[in-house]
Amino acid sequence: MWTRDQGECGTGAPAARTVTPDGDVILLVPGESAAARAAAHAQDDDLPAVIEITDVAPVSVPHRIRGRAWLAGWLTPVRGDDRAVCAALMAERHPVGELLGLTESLDAPSTGRPAWMLLRLEVGEVSVDDLWGAERVDPEELAAAEPDPMTAHEAELLQHLASVHPERLAGLCGLLGSREAPALTPVPLALDRLGLRVRFTRGPGLAAFDARFDFPEPVADVCGLRRALRSLFAAAAH
Repeated sequence: MWTRDQGECGTGAPAARTVTPDGDVILLVPGESAAARAAAHAQDDDLPAVIEITDVAPVSVPHRIRGRAWLAGWLTPVRGDDRAVCAALMAERHPVGELLGLTESLDAPSTGRPAWMLLRLEVGEVSVDDLWGAERVDPEELAAAEPDPMTAHEAELLQHLASVHPERLAGLCGLLGSREAPALTPVPLALDRLGLRVRFTRGPGLAAFDARFDFPEPVADVCGLRRALRSLFAAAAH
């Protein structure tokens, strides 16, 4: 068994990961990692594995873990013609650092263990426990899922709201319809195409709670998000 953060196979967390159109998870791991060695040693046998993914809020807030996901399946090295295809997909979705030359580095001749190895997890079971609840997800749903358009911008935008616009966040307290609102401290917790989630605290040692502020319609890009946030803050101001 192997997990993203830790596990029986030890260290060597993936440098990057992505999902193929078929729903397989492709992982880029160091060639010397325990996961790469275990998969190579298994040869053509499937290696049972579990990936654990932890989602941590990018801002300082009580209870920062927003969710966890577990993907269980069978791990094998990516070989043959699939290697170039998967390398190109990985480099396209993660065009940074070593990944820029991933295809070339994987195809370059080597006298020893490669610096990087691509592994494939054929997903058989998915479970999620996050801000929306705990449930199992069919592998077919994983294959069909599309990334939220705000994913690449969420961390930066939440940090910007928290550090630059605390007064606008405080204005959201007025939408709660509670007499406790003036005593609450809001921190932006999550952001997606459908809305903004804010965590409200009452003070050290006191219980916190979340409130979700939905946008009038889903946003498709940052420009649409700015308009949605302006509308939200204007509604709170009035």
